[in-house]
Amino acid sequence: MPLEFEHGILGVQVQIDKLLDLADRKGIDVSSEVEVLREKLLEISQQTYENLSPMEQVLVARHPQRPYTLDYIDLICTDWIELHGDRAFRDDQAIVGGWARIRGRTVMMIGHQKGRSMKENLDRNFGMPHPEGYRKALRLMKQAEKFGRPVVTLIDTPGAYPGIGAEERGQGEAIATNLREMARLRTPLISVIIGEGGSGGALALGVTDRIMMLEHSVYSVISPEGCSAILWRSAEHREEAASALQLTANDLLDHGVCDEIIPEPVGGAHSNWDSAGAHLEDTLDRVLSELAELTIEQLLESRWAKYEAIGTWREA
Repeated sequence: MPLEFEHGILGVQVQIDKLLDLADRKGIDVSSEVEVLREKLLEISQQTYENLSPMEQVLVARHPQRPYTLDYIDLICTDWIELHGDRAFRDDQAIVGGWARIRGRTVMMIGHQKGRSMKENLDRNFGMPHPEGYRKALRLMKQAEKFGRPVVTLIDTPGAYPGIGAEERGQGEAIATNLREMARLRTPLISVIIGEGGSGGALALGVTDRIMMLEHSVYSVISPEGCSAILWRSAEHREEAASALQLTANDLLDHGVCDEIIPEPVGGAHSNWDSAGAHLEDTLDRVLSELAELTIEQLLESRWAKYEAIGTWREA
C-alpha cells in the first residue's frame, strides 16, 4: 500500500522481487544484480525519507501498515496481561492497557489502538476513544501508582471521539481529569507518539516526565485537514496548514515539547517492524532506568517545571 511519494521505492522493490522469483524458477544466479538493486533501493529510500514535506510526514504517521500499540507490545514486551473496563460504563477498545515487562522491568502499558480491517476499525472506533477509554486509562495509571510501577503510554489517535454519546458522558471532563491527575501521579511516566498525536485525545495520555516521538510521527492540536477547513473553508490547503502547524518530531524537539526523537528504520516503521521495535525497546529501557534514579519529589518537581516551560517564545 505505497504512498504517492513511495512509488520510486516500490518500483525498485518490484524489480528485486522479479529477479528473485526468476532465480527460484530457473535456477539462475542473480545475486550481483540483486545486490546492485538493493543498494539503489536503500539510496532512494534514504533520499525520499530525508526530504519529506510536513504533509508527507503526516501521511507516513497515518500509514495503515505502521505498527500499532498492540504490535509494539508484542515486539518489545513479555508477560502481557490486558486489563479491561472503566468500572463505570464499558470497555473502550480504542484504548488498551495492562501489565507487561520490558527487559524484566514491570510496567503499565497503555495506548491507543487502531484497527487493520473495517470490522476491527469499527470495534476500535478508528483509534478515537470515548470518555470511558480515558477513565480506563486513568484507572490503570492509579493502579500502577499504587504498586509503585512506571507507566508507558503509546499515543496514536486522530483525536478523542466527538460524537453525541461521548459528549453526553463527559468527554471534556474525562480528558481534563486525566491531565490533572497525570500531572501529580506519584510514579514515573513516559509517553511515546508512535503515529498520530491528535489534539486533546492524545494529550490525555501525554502529560508525562518524558515525551518522545518516533521519527515520522506527528503531534498537533488539529489535523492539517481540519486546520485548512477552518481557515480556508476547504481541505485543499492541507499542505500549507501542515507546514504552519509545525507538527513534525523535529519541529517539536526544537520547541521543547518533545524530549527525544526515536529513529525509525529507513523507509519508516512500516517497512521494518522488528527494527522499529528494537529502537523503541532500547530507548524505553534507558529512559526507565534514568527515571528510576529520581525520587518521587524530584519527578513531580521536574514534571511541573517541564510543562511550565512549554509555550515560551522568543522575540525576533
